[in-house]
Amino acid sequence: MAGAAWAQDAGIIVPEATVDKGDVTWMMVSTMVVFLMIIPGLALFYSGLVRTKNALSVLMQVGTVSVIGMILWAVVGYSLAFTTGPSSFLDQFIGGTGRLFLSDAGTDLSDNIVATFSTGIYLPELVFVVFQMTFACITASLVLGGLAERVKFTGVVVFAIVWPLLVYYPMAHMVWWWPGPDLVASGTPAVGGFIWNFGALDFAGGTVVHINSGIAALVGALVLGKRLGYKKEPMPPHSLMMVMIGTGLLWFGWFGFNAGSNLESNYYAVLAMANTFLAPAAAGFAWVLTEWLTRGKASLLGLCSGIVAGLVAVTPAAGFAGPMGAIILGLVAGPVCLFACSALKSALGYDDALDVFGIHGVGGIVGAIGTGFVVNPAWGGAGVVDYVGCVDAGAVLATCPVAAYDLVTQVTAQTKGILVTLVWSGVGSLIVFGVLKVLGLLRVKEDEEQEGLDISAHGEAAYHS
Repeated sequence: MAGAAWAQDAGIIVPEATVDKGDVTWMMVSTMVVFLMIIPGLALFYSGLVRTKNALSVLMQVGTVSVIGMILWAVVGYSLAFTTGPSSFLDQFIGGTGRLFLSDAGTDLSDNIVATFSTGIYLPELVFVVFQMTFACITASLVLGGLAERVKFTGVVVFAIVWPLLVYYPMAHMVWWWPGPDLVASGTPAVGGFIWNFGALDFAGGTVVHINSGIAALVGALVLGKRLGYKKEPMPPHSLMMVMIGTGLLWFGWFGFNAGSNLESNYYAVLAMANTFLAPAAAGFAWVLTEWLTRGKASLLGLCSGIVAGLVAVTPAAGFAGPMGAIILGLVAGPVCLFACSALKSALGYDDALDVFGIHGVGGIVGAIGTGFVVNPAWGGAGVVDYVGCVDAGAVLATCPVAAYDLVTQVTAQTKGILVTLVWSGVGSLIVFGVLKVLGLLRVKEDEEQEGLDISAHGEAAYHS
């Protein structure tokens, strides 16, 4: 609201701030749906992929990382990710202390509102807080797939506290922190996040969530080392039925993830919803077809993996791609992620247990670069809103025009955003996992790994025969 006052002082008329009940309802529903994709969605998906003796440990790890993530987000995370930083330079990388412990975030609706992507349209701050909280929780939980079946529970707990502080919160700030449509349109000199300033597009977390978690999982797997018996004994998923159930819950939750990221219940949310059907369908089909042609058989694991790869790839493009663009993204992501999870992983020899890098890291890169292409209005994309050109006769318009599109400029911006993400997450994750390893908090003992983490770490078993 301070920005609106600035604009009025400058002689620019901004729309009156409006909070719409439909938007608020949609965001509350989206938040609950995204939570469902973590517990039980991701937890069941990951649990089904590991061996029986570790099935419960994965459920425990995802649940613990999530509850720690919620508390940490309320105490410090939201403030560091979505408030103004301590200086113009630092504001590109990290937020400030204005909302530590959610100070004043939910006490006065008239003042504590946050911008959407339309001029004059706002949300109660607290609904934005809890929506973004689910993103922080699932990103840290995704990393666990690279560490599965041999990581100490103590290390998981410390990771859940330290990694978001060092990696996730700055990444969210760099990609999603921006002045808001009213302020941009009015010409305020406010600073956006470092990657946002590139002009890089990330509708729902291609960089923040997927590339970020993918590279972190790869680094964690390398620092942790391979599982005992890796490539010497079979390590098949213990329950493909559980994997399929988890896939369905993930897909369902992804509608809140993608369409909810529009922050409003309007056409762009509908577009994101449609693309969240089409891209994973195309990727699942492409993965299965590629498997069928190259290996002679199509697998259920391949179908589930392809669906998730398509969901990952369309995430940054969900509200930018046209329906045909989403299908193309899926058709590309399926075979590329299959190659990353098979030939590339085998050639490099790393043990990313549940293929987090192959699907989320590589799929996120495909989607982030692809967004630069499929956003093109000439190819059916929605284009990018031109907030700067949204002022007419000294007043900010309610509906802004679409900016001119340049393929080279947009793809370059996307690539720069990817590179920053890889470096930030890679270095930050290496620091976190390296320190945990030095302190002896990262890997369980050999006899504990042989016994299985269900019993050795938690004294419980997923199944009793």
